[in-house]
Amino acid sequence: MGFLSLFEVASMPILQVLIISGLGAFLATGYCNLLNADARRSLNKIVYVVFTPALMFANLAKTVTLQDIISWWFMPVNVGLTFLIGGILGWITVKILKPGLHLEGLVIASCSAANLGNLVLIVLPAICNEDGSPFGDDHAACSSIGLSYASFSMALGGFYIWTYTFHLVKSSSIKFKALRAAEEEAARDPNDDLEADVKARLLNGESEGYDAESHPVSPKKESEPLWRKIIEFLHLILEELMAPPSVGAIIGLIFGATTWLRGLVIGDGAPLRVIQDSLKLLGDGTIPSITLILGGNLIQGLRSSKVKPTVIIGILFVKYLLLPVIGIGVVKAADTFGFLPPDPLYRFVLMLQFTLPPAMSIGTMAQLYDVGQEECSVIFLWTYLFAALALTLWSTVFMWILS
Repeated sequence: MGFLSLFEVASMPILQVLIISGLGAFLATGYCNLLNADARRSLNKIVYVVFTPALMFANLAKTVTLQDIISWWFMPVNVGLTFLIGGILGWITVKILKPGLHLEGLVIASCSAANLGNLVLIVLPAICNEDGSPFGDDHAACSSIGLSYASFSMALGGFYIWTYTFHLVKSSSIKFKALRAAEEEAARDPNDDLEADVKARLLNGESEGYDAESHPVSPKKESEPLWRKIIEFLHLILEELMAPPSVGAIIGLIFGATTWLRGLVIGDGAPLRVIQDSLKLLGDGTIPSITLILGGNLIQGLRSSKVKPTVIIGILFVKYLLLPVIGIGVVKAADTFGFLPPDPLYRFVLMLQFTLPPAMSIGTMAQLYDVGQEECSVIFLWTYLFAALALTLWSTVFMWILS
């Protein structure tokens, strides 16, 4: 596969995102006014509660079996490493560049949470259909197994995004809103010493009477028992797992891994195949809706965003230079220890997971908690523009390594 051919393959999904984002931006302008702030907020809730869970279930129930889950055991580890390493590098970026309290969670999320869904679903079949690729001459078989890898990758990404990343953005927004409320309170009753003390405590995460969802929280106890902390932590994880996208992914994996449940909804003779067809129809609206919202947020973001250029450069440096290099090392090490099956396409997917742009679901979270929406869109604009070149170059390197 030549360089120009690979460039075209890798650029197409990025260009599709940019074109649909442009349409969303146009719909949000005064010329149309079809995608104003209220419309985007309502559409975003539908995506979160309906479209994304349907997409998760429909893809996983159809393409991932129990045998696949067992043989692909390293992929959850690999995706977890992308979030862990990206999160650490994002935290370092925040500490060095200091983007502002309202952007800290978004910057770390942008460095750690990758778009493991729609881009992989589009890129892999396109690469499989190219002659001369290191993945064999059977294009149909390559596309089929690639779709399974992509669906499983998307489910894993959804799990990590709607637990780790969701909590990250949520807690960051709560802390920022608590600080803003304290500043407004101090402005109504000026007292420099009190204000400084309140700010210091809030920045340390010690907000005692304010919650972003209008639910008061109790003060922290100085000597809280360890068992209570463990219970609170497990309760938090369970609460995040109950997010609709996570529920959709979990149920989809259960149906895909259980033969008799799978037979109820998958296949021409399945008695409940109408459920799978309906969920697939709903799930197909996820990516266009998220991308339109992204474009609508971009209009206001370009006018009012205060993202520093250094912050954009820092995210690009982490996403498209540090993480891909680390990803090659991780996959090569796993192969050396015999953790990976002898399939070059599987290894290509593992490497690709370290190279993808930020997950568009981050925009959904920013919209849900009404923090950093415009800045998030600007971050997405630059990361997706550079993704076309980065994906092309790194895909070439990955296939050269696997050849």
